[in-house]
Amino acid sequence: MKIVISLGLVLFAQALFALCLVSAQQLLVPRNMPFGVSGPPSPVVAAVASRAGLALTEYPNASAATNAADRGELYGAYISGGSTDTLIVVPPKSFFAQTELEPAFLDAAHKLDRPVTVQNVKPLPASDPVAAVTSLLLLPLLIGGYLAAVLVFKAAHGVAAAPWRAAILAGYALAGALLTDLIAGLGIAAFSSSHFWPLLPCFWLVTSAVALAAAALQALVGKMGTLLVAVLFIVVGGPPAGGLGTYLLPVYWRNIGVILPPQSAITLINRVLYFGGNGITTPLIVLLLYAAAGTAVIAWFGRIRPARSATPTGGAQADAPDQGTPAAKPAGRRRAAIGMLVALGICAVMQCLFATTYMDAEHAPKASNLPIGVVGASPMLAEAEKTISLKVTQYPSESAAKTAIDQARLFGALVSSGGTTTLIVVPSMSDLAPLDLAVRFEAAAKTTGQTLAVQQYAPLPLAAKDPFGLVQGLMLVPLLIGGYMSSTLLMAATGKAAGRWRAAQLAGFAIVSGLIVDLVVCYWLQAFPSSRFWIICSLIVAVVAFVAAVLQKLLGPIGTLITVIVVILLGNPSSGGASGVPYLPTFWRDLGPYLPPRNAYILLHQSIYFDGHGTSQELINLLIYLGAAGLVLIVLDLRRPEAAVPTDATEAAAMAVPIGATP
Repeated sequence: MKIVISLGLVLFAQALFALCLVSAQQLLVPRNMPFGVSGPPSPVVAAVASRAGLALTEYPNASAATNAADRGELYGAYISGGSTDTLIVVPPKSFFAQTELEPAFLDAAHKLDRPVTVQNVKPLPASDPVAAVTSLLLLPLLIGGYLAAVLVFKAAHGVAAAPWRAAILAGYALAGALLTDLIAGLGIAAFSSSHFWPLLPCFWLVTSAVALAAAALQALVGKMGTLLVAVLFIVVGGPPAGGLGTYLLPVYWRNIGVILPPQSAITLINRVLYFGGNGITTPLIVLLLYAAAGTAVIAWFGRIRPARSATPTGGAQADAPDQGTPAAKPAGRRRAAIGMLVALGICAVMQCLFATTYMDAEHAPKASNLPIGVVGASPMLAEAEKTISLKVTQYPSESAAKTAIDQARLFGALVSSGGTTTLIVVPSMSDLAPLDLAVRFEAAAKTTGQTLAVQQYAPLPLAAKDPFGLVQGLMLVPLLIGGYMSSTLLMAATGKAAGRWRAAQLAGFAIVSGLIVDLVVCYWLQAFPSSRFWIICSLIVAVVAFVAAVLQKLLGPIGTLITVIVVILLGNPSSGGASGVPYLPTFWRDLGPYLPPRNAYILLHQSIYFDGHGTSQELINLLIYLGAAGLVLIVLDLRRPEAAVPTDATEAAAMAVPIGATP
């Protein structure tokens, strides 16, 4: 019965996380998006507003609209009147919003024969070309605060509200904030050094709010408080954080996010990083309320309530926890202090790893040897190669190039024939490459005096509810988490890292898990054009589960931590995700083929949109992982006696759920 309950808990957590993550971010389109207008009524604005979800605000003049955009109050503005209209874009508010709004306005202006110029009031720096840094900064701060509360609670043997708890967590939050600031800023250079000091108190507040609120819930409901925080702050609170743009989220998710720390943290960091600290009052109030409420609850349970309960004759009872010989007291305190330091040390290491791996892999995507086909000859190619690294393959005809695209071998093609040149882009191959190629080749066409047409082509078009092709990457995360969670909770339920039927139990779980996630994503959320791929989902879950089981068999509970590092901290950033492998830095590009997530992502993605082309090696790699891990697990079970593993199921679930979650 314990086994059934444990695996049922994993299935529920996995399905909930897939539902939240995909439903919040699969369809990123403007929804009541603040947009400024100035000047006489424009048919261009009317044409775009009728199709896009814009909340228009009228400004008396161009200067007022520009200043509002510069303060971060608007996602853009349109200034009409005079000989030329002006479209103001604000990419730090949302890079995805810019890619939606700018083409829409330029297309409408062209159809209405209205000249328009684009003004970027806040150009993104080279260190953050797609406005990803804010989201990447949230990850270590959120995880650091949560893990600090969990590990301190564990080190204190379940005493959730000792008087010193708030001070320790706030102190760790400062240390974690400083480490994140040093790694992301001075180390990786994801933001300029001038932002080091303005961001430090923001990081401290975010981590403190999460840690103190988590500790307060632990004081209120015990160990279940840990799991409750994971669900509220990470599983439910992470997806609507709004790192890609708050007003691109579904309205109900945006409203849910307002009351939880992650969205306020994103807003605070973004406004300080790019808008001079304008508009930070609301996120400051929300985060301070969480921190203050957490501190108050800890103080009540740790000091105020015990003091009120004490009586003049109850001194002996009040002092009972300190009973013991004089020599035993210091020894016990030393052990407790050492345990606390070790726990916070582990938390600091994990926070540093999250700050390093995801930020280094994803903060500045830049194409390297991006595969592209060429038909004929055009001076635009040599000109474009001055600004983007391409791996060029010559093809005899457009149909041959499209056949290569059908087989998932190209990210685009340049076709020159009969005096016309066409750039073919493949939106189902990458969310970033089509825009990147179009911008580079359009600039090359302008420099060389050529005419260029851009054409989209995909063997199987992206699903209507996944216009950027993000869902495969989002879907991968709950599959990976479900894999190591299943092994971890089985270990907790049985008290052993393995057993005679462990491989069969994990295999059965993987089959059901893959089917449930596929049902949620494909049937419920309609995020894929087909739902025939649940067996691939099951394979991914089984591979991670078997690897985790082997490591847990060899290392005990520490095996879960190693699995997380290998699969989530190293494997997931090196998967390539929606942008594609060519956009990864060299280290991550070279590491990915050896770890399950890269192979899993390519197998899933290309089975869905490219009829399984180019997946042989990835399928073989995953089957090798599965077979080798299964064989090792069986051999270890037969040859090695099994020792009991003291693990609490609630604690195991709470630890396993969030550390793979990417807001």
